[in-house]
Amino acid sequence: MMHARDFTASGVATHEDAGQLLEQFCERFAEHVKVTRSASGARLETVIGSADIAVSSNRLDIKLRCPTAAMLFTIRSMVAENLFELSAGNALDLNWADGPQPSAIPNFREISVVDAYDVTPHMRRVVVATDDAKHFVDGGLHARLLIPPKDREPVWPHTEPDGRIHWPKGDDALTIRAYTIRSIDLGRDQMNIDFVVHDGDNVPGATWALTARPGDRAGLIGPGGGGVPAARKLILAGDETALPAIARIAAAMPVEADLRVFLEVADKHEEQPLTSDASIDVTWLHRDGATAGTTGALERILRDIVPASDPETYVWAACEQKEARAIRAFMKGETAREQTNFSIAAYWQR
Repeated sequence: MMHARDFTASGVATHEDAGQLLEQFCERFAEHVKVTRSASGARLETVIGSADIAVSSNRLDIKLRCPTAAMLFTIRSMVAENLFELSAGNALDLNWADGPQPSAIPNFREISVVDAYDVTPHMRRVVVATDDAKHFVDGGLHARLLIPPKDREPVWPHTEPDGRIHWPKGDDALTIRAYTIRSIDLGRDQMNIDFVVHDGDNVPGATWALTARPGDRAGLIGPGGGGVPAARKLILAGDETALPAIARIAAAMPVEADLRVFLEVADKHEEQPLTSDASIDVTWLHRDGATAGTTGALERILRDIVPASDPETYVWAACEQKEARAIRAFMKGETAREQTNFSIAAYWQR
């Protein structure tokens, strides 16, 4: 049912093989959102809104619905960017009923570094300030970090009439990576973002975290991705890339909640305290020299404990792509749980 607060948008995409384009679009998002196929097209449901897409010959009719204007922008740009990327060089024409979009990106905020330090040998925290930390409280745990070129005045993105984000190019090109906002201090308008780092890594996000100095500027687009589950009984499982999200979920849980947490990390030196008002039982799994993403420990534990758990228990897991797919296949095919009672995400790929 549509409420007065809902924000909607309608668009038409024309492509010589619209049916195949929709097929690829749904396949791309099947691991991340709820996708329901029908004879007329498909429906995608996310934590921030929905997209209904009807297909007929060379045409996709798109209807978007979200509770806020910023979330509608996020869904619109996601749909536009992926349709153009998947069009594989074939001509795609995408028009929205409400015409050209404003150039400002409503969920963009500039940030500046306040501090940076190591939490554990392989986890580094960057504290950033913004003039609107409250913006990141609801709507998802994650944001896209926009890193400008070193020692260069940042040039920030804007929107195109077709809904895509126009990214600066050449010397002004930004490095873009998705990260979890670990915690938010509304009193100071500051946020903590944690980065997994390893010796020898040359990944832009970790490099930025290692070299960040007070006053360095960057940008955030978000929030987005999954949010804090509404359930009061939860099983949370993940590796160190999921630790910030698990920590934030645990901190948000009320006293009546019950959490069982399984975290795989390199060794005991990577363990971190998790704070929560809820009842929380944390099990640390140490790889002790094994390569990250190869142990299968999280899948084995979930296979063992999920069938015996309360059917209302919400299962949340995030890890390497191959293991995430195995866990998702287990949850979908070997348990009787509704898809609304679990969330399995691939946070990285070997």
